[in-house]
Amino acid sequence: MKPLVSILIPAYNAQNWIAGTLCSALAQTWPSKEIIVVDDGSKDQTLEIARQFEAYGVRAVTQRNQGAAAARNAAFSLSRGDYIQWLDADDLLSPEKVAKQMAVMQQLRSKHTLMSCGWGNFLYRYNRAQFVPTPLWCDLSPTEWLVRKMAQNLHMQTATWLVSRELTEAAGPWDTALLGDDDGEYFCRVLLKSDGVRFVRDARVYYRISGTGSLSCVGISRRKQDAQWRSMQLHITYLRSLEDTSRVREACVTYLQNWLNIFYPDRTDLLCEMHAVAGDLGGKLHVPRFSWKYAWIESICGIQLARRAQMQLPQLKWSLLRFYDKILFRLGNHQPPAVPAG
Repeated sequence: MKPLVSILIPAYNAQNWIAGTLCSALAQTWPSKEIIVVDDGSKDQTLEIARQFEAYGVRAVTQRNQGAAAARNAAFSLSRGDYIQWLDADDLLSPEKVAKQMAVMQQLRSKHTLMSCGWGNFLYRYNRAQFVPTPLWCDLSPTEWLVRKMAQNLHMQTATWLVSRELTEAAGPWDTALLGDDDGEYFCRVLLKSDGVRFVRDARVYYRISGTGSLSCVGISRRKQDAQWRSMQLHITYLRSLEDTSRVREACVTYLQNWLNIFYPDRTDLLCEMHAVAGDLGGKLHVPRFSWKYAWIESICGIQLARRAQMQLPQLKWSLLRFYDKILFRLGNHQPPAVPAG
C-alpha cells in the first residue's frame, strides 16, 4: 500500500480561491491522500464552499479565528498521513507535485530528508506564473540552505515542501505567537531536524501573490514588526546551532542588514537590538539608503515621506497589476473552478 499523504489547508476569508485550491489537491495523481481544510473563523463563504467538496473525500472543519499557525496545528492534529503537504487556501499544486516528490522520497528511503520544488508567482492567471530559479533550487545541506536564504534574502514558498510525519513531529508545532514569517521560522526548525533538502525539478507550485495585505507583509504594524524581529533572532540562533563560523556570522549580519529598512527609522528600540546583535556577530550595520526611486523624495521632503512612499507606491503598483490581470482573466472566459465530477 502506498503511504498516505495529508494535504493540509488553513483557510480564512478565501471564498474566491478555496475551490480552485481544493481542485488542485483532488487532482493530485498520488492516489493515497487525505485533504483537510481548517476554516479559521472566516466571515465569508469559505467554509460553505469547502463543505461542497466533502462528497469527494475532503474534510472541512472550523474553529474560532486564531491565526494561520493555529489552523495549521489543528489540521495536523486531525491528520493521519505518513507525509505532510502544506497548502495555503489560495495556492495551487501541479497535478503530479506530490507524486514526483514521493517517487524521490521512496528512492531515498529516508524519512528525514526534505523534499522541495520550484514555484512561480501569479495573480489571477496561473498559466502565466513566472518560475524564476534561485540558489535554493537545488539539493542542499541544512546549513548551506539557511546560509543562502539569509545571506541572499531568499525563501521557499510553503507548499513547495513535502515532509515526513516523523520530521514534522520532531520539528514541533507552528508558532502561534508569530503574526508574520511563521512559515520561515517553522521550516527552519524542520531543517534543523532533517538530513538535508532534495530539490525535485519536475514538481511545481503556483503561488498566488496577495499583495501588501497578505500575512507576509510587515508594513508599519508594530505587532508584525515585533514578530518579524523575533523570527529573525530565531533564524540566527538556529543557523549558529548548526555551524558557528565566520561565514555563518557574516551571513547573519547580512541578513540583519537586508531587513533593517523594515524597522528604520521609527523602531529605535528594535534598531538598537539589531545593532547589538550585529556587534556580537563581529559586524556592523549601516543606515539603510533609499533606492534612486525614493532618494529624491528624501532629499526634498524628508525621510518620513520617503519611507511612506517606499511602502505605498508598491501597493499602488500591485493594485494596478492585479486589476489588469483580473480583467484579462475574465476576458479569457475563465470560470471559477467547479466541484469535480463524481
